[in-house]
Amino acid sequence: MTIDQNNVLNVEDSQHEQHHEVLMQIEAIIFASDAPVSIARLKEAFQNQYSKQQLQNYLQQLSVLQHGRSIELVEVAQGYRFQVRAKYRNIITQVWPERPTKLSPSLLETISVIAYHQPVTRADIEQIRGVTNNSQILRTLFEWNWIKESGFRELPGRPALLVTTPQFLNAFGLVSLGQLPPLQDAKEAFMALDAQAPKS
Repeated sequence: MTIDQNNVLNVEDSQHEQHHEVLMQIEAIIFASDAPVSIARLKEAFQNQYSKQQLQNYLQQLSVLQHGRSIELVEVAQGYRFQVRAKYRNIITQVWPERPTKLSPSLLETISVIAYHQPVTRADIEQIRGVTNNSQILRTLFEWNWIKESGFRELPGRPALLVTTPQFLNAFGLVSLGQLPPLQDAKEAFMALDAQAPKS
């Protein structure tokens, strides 16, 4: 083997090691974060050394590396996170039975109305559901940061307009509102989503 061939091999080994190190750094950042990590946050972490496309390629490769493992890399509204694969949720529930929050039918109905008809007022929710709002349900949704106020309707009393947040999407493992199930069976679909929702 010539000196030139040796140099080429050394450069390739070095590039491979550097590539692998970047993957491991991204894995460490996401693993250590208590919230999803956005592409913008990763660009900042690497001091804009990599483009959005390069980082997406790294994330795709990192996702492939998780095959055959109990955790997976998923994209949600606010970025990327690791979560336990669905097939292992039962064992997690046995060890930490308090972890999954079972959503009540009335809470699911309320969040469905907001998600599909936003922006809505409290009166809109009551009209669509056909029942008086339970203020505790809305309080819970605000506490979980699943909904927020987004302006006011120009009516007497200027009622607040309610919309969903990225945390709501994260809770159901959705990237955008476009991934919501068909409207005709929204409540049932949300119950199914709730059952499958990632408990990270």
